[in-house]
Amino acid sequence: MLAAQIRLQGFVCDKAIGAKKDAKRSRPDYAVWVLNCGNARYRVSRAPDMAAKVDPLR
Repeated sequence: MLAAQIRLQGFVCDKAIGAKKDAKRSRPDYAVWVLNCGNARYRVSRAPDMAAKVDPLR
């Protein structure tokens, strides 16, 4: 689901390998995930009824 959402927002995720919730950055109604793709890693912040905030990681 995260990979599909960032693709809709114009980011490239060739193959979604996995995602892990970032418990330190997450809070109620604002989930933060680290998404591992075949070609990149992203920090994806999601709030209800809003587009995800996507930060490429190195």
